[in-house]
Amino acid sequence: MTKGYNRYFIAAIPPSPLVDQALTLKHHFREHYHSKASLDSPPHITLHMPFEWKSEKENELVSSLKKLSSLLTPVTIELRNFGCFAPRVIFIHVVPSKELVAFQLYVRQFCKNRLKLFNADYKDLPFHPHVTLAFRDLKKSMFLKAWGEFQDKTLEGEFLVSRIYLLRHEEKKWRVLQEFPLAD
Repeated sequence: MTKGYNRYFIAAIPPSPLVDQALTLKHHFREHYHSKASLDSPPHITLHMPFEWKSEKENELVSSLKKLSSLLTPVTIELRNFGCFAPRVIFIHVVPSKELVAFQLYVRQFCKNRLKLFNADYKDLPFHPHVTLAFRDLKKSMFLKAWGEFQDKTLEGEFLVSRIYLLRHEEKKWRVLQEFPLAD
């Protein structure tokens, strides 16, 4: 990380009991498949990928995100079952919707235009919302076993995104720095 900068990202975090259920699953992956990296952040759906921002200008970032949240309308997210990005990532699948794609696009465009952030998506891949349960430290051999367990499991849940969250990287973990309620 560049000196004088912090790392941040913007996310939607499910409310209880969904966030608790996802956290329990992350612990399951740690205990049974030796994958603990996903425990470095709360269960979430990434709306803007991690970026660096000058530490001394953090208040400007927070102020801009307050503005952003006042322009966003709540959107419903539906969680259904599990998915993967072989050979390392297993996640809770988010059902795609036009509303969610438009929501993330608005966040991305606002951050690009207002904050001059140009890395909204992972490796320029299209938005693929999900809640990560296991990733970079999941060994390929364990991935096969874990995916064998989860590929046919069911999970269903739904929540209204009524706030967005700014997370900051601190001491090797991502922590919620601030939440921003959306307009009604």
